[in-house]
Amino acid sequence: MSSSLEQLKAAGTVVVADTGDFESIAKYTPQDATTNPSLILAAAKKAEYAKLIDVAVDYAKTKASTPEEQATIALDRLLVEFGSQILKIVPGRVSTEVDARLSFNKEATIKKALEIIELYKSFGVDKERVLIKIASTYEGILAARELEAKYGIHCNLTLLFSFVQAVACAEAKVTLISPFVGRILDWYKAKTGETYTSETDPGVSSVKQIYNYYKKYGYNTIVMGASFRNVGEITALAGVDYLTISPGLLESLLNSKDAVPKVLDAASAKALEQEKVSYIDDEAKFRFLLNEDAMATEKLSEGIRKFSADCETLYNQLLAKLQ
Repeated sequence: MSSSLEQLKAAGTVVVADTGDFESIAKYTPQDATTNPSLILAAAKKAEYAKLIDVAVDYAKTKASTPEEQATIALDRLLVEFGSQILKIVPGRVSTEVDARLSFNKEATIKKALEIIELYKSFGVDKERVLIKIASTYEGILAARELEAKYGIHCNLTLLFSFVQAVACAEAKVTLISPFVGRILDWYKAKTGETYTSETDPGVSSVKQIYNYYKKYGYNTIVMGASFRNVGEITALAGVDYLTISPGLLESLLNSKDAVPKVLDAASAKALEQEKVSYIDDEAKFRFLLNEDAMATEKLSEGIRKFSADCETLYNQLLAKLQ
């Protein structure tokens, strides 16, 4: 029997590597790869990636006069450098994240996304191979809608924890969403003290609800489950559009021969009873319903804080090299 990883791919799920480590990406032959500031920060600490930091710093010195301006440019250049190297390994696309500190500023998010795409272009990478990763705040979703419609830039809406966020993203016609399965589980375990199985896992249930809703109403937005805590969460979503998986869990799937039957199916979803709703053009309703979901509100805020802190750490490391 083929490995559980190959069975997962055979179930129709596109496997994406959730890492900034080039060797891990090459080993598991994923279609795409995703990065975020935390992953880049972790990878940048490794000696073998030190040269990428040097490339970013040297580049920034030629583009601005003050160390602060240079550090900002170097940060973007470092993200793009990692993305460009990853695209030499994967046949598909790489996700590159907009600075999380811009998560509540629509116009600044658009401006930064355009700068990232232009930087990729200057190094010979077509925008079709890049997903701009944006936090699923109301401002972020509106920014993604404009980037997709006006500029043809594909977006990955991340830090997604609720159905209301998912519906608004689909209405915005974003390319892809990343619901965070494991972080949802973390919250419920902390609040209830209960033990969950793959069948009762609230993160898994959330992705199933979103997937079925999208397929029932014909939305083209890709559902990519993310942030997994165990293999069971992954196999419980076999058949979903995409899954982005860390190297450790990819290794477990590669070494396992356990059966991975298809769980989610687009045709079956169309027969389900599910009311159609709309949130994208009703900011008050969106914010109220998100606020009513304590888990989603807390995890979204926490995620933005963590990514922002890691952006700040990277920025300060680059600034130190430029002073």
